[in-house]
Amino acid sequence: MPLEPCVRKDSKYFYAKGKVEYNGRPITRSYYKSTGSLTEAGARDWIARETEIQIRRHLFGEEKMFTFADAVLAYRATRTSAKQLIPITERIGHLPVADITEEQLKQLGPELKPDAATDTWWREIVTPARAVINNLHKLKRTPSIRVSHYTPEERNYQDKKRGKNSRVERKPSNKAWVEAFCDAADPHNAALARFMFETAARIDQAICIRPVVDVNAAEQRIRLKSQKGHKEVWVAITKEMMAEIEALPSKRTRNPRTGHLLEERLFGYGTATGYRKRWITICKKAGIPYLSAHAAGRHGFFTELVVRQKVDPVTAAKAGRWSDPTLPLSTYAHSETDEEEIRRRFRTKPKQKRKSKASKKLKKKGKDNVE
Repeated sequence: MPLEPCVRKDSKYFYAKGKVEYNGRPITRSYYKSTGSLTEAGARDWIARETEIQIRRHLFGEEKMFTFADAVLAYRATRTSAKQLIPITERIGHLPVADITEEQLKQLGPELKPDAATDTWWREIVTPARAVINNLHKLKRTPSIRVSHYTPEERNYQDKKRGKNSRVERKPSNKAWVEAFCDAADPHNAALARFMFETAARIDQAICIRPVVDVNAAEQRIRLKSQKGHKEVWVAITKEMMAEIEALPSKRTRNPRTGHLLEERLFGYGTATGYRKRWITICKKAGIPYLSAHAAGRHGFFTELVVRQKVDPVTAAKAGRWSDPTLPLSTYAHSETDEEEIRRRFRTKPKQKRKSKASKKLKKKGKDNVE
């Protein structure tokens, strides 16, 4: 008897009963298993997927029984990664996970996003696809996969092809930029810029701060949510920064999709990109170049401490909550040395040492003795 959906009297879920058949012959033991579906249509979808998996297992062996689409279903995706995985699954979802190669994943970049940079290919295509495959490896012991980064040559070729350079170095903020920005900004945006510059908080962490729950005025601390593998943490701030925060008037924003009022947030923004248009306007008014929140905050923080104030990198990294000081040194510390001045050093003539009077007298006395 082939697999068919059935209902148990003591359960609200549909069950699968029977055996998986291939060419009219059973290839599995008898099933009597919940499909996890409350509807017959959902149960039949489960049976169709299970039948396909078992037939592949019967024909090709254990390793090739799971396709990339099966691996996606077993993966706990975030909203962002789920959106990224849709076009990838449409392209390679039918392939057995065991047959997918490193080169296939890397080639998805130019196929799906021909006008994007190699960094975008890596972040939005290779990384989520690799995570899906390696997650299935942990669950079902299917083959794992390792993917090497795109080479500098590949990056340069793609940049030339699309007519745009990638990895443009960010320009960090400094005290003068922050002061000019704050003079032209409203109280909420001024406090936001100053807070990120002083604490190295990410924009997503800053806009999620709630006025009462995440602010401890007595101890002068602010709670930052967990992000990028780092746990939730309370950070100390100055008296001046706390006074500026406490003076902020109450402000609420609306969900851009539904229009509903969101819970009150300290700086007023509901999304991590909501600040951009306002910041562009403020920078024009102040007569300063526009800097993103990341450049104004995290990049400015580390460059200010290490390059300008000569704080040792280990201390600066700890203050900015970097676990490894080599990362901010390579990414967030920006040299401010004049390149022309460096080149001029090669044109400077070395000073000649003056001969002392004593050496001249000794030399003259030596000549007299010879005569």
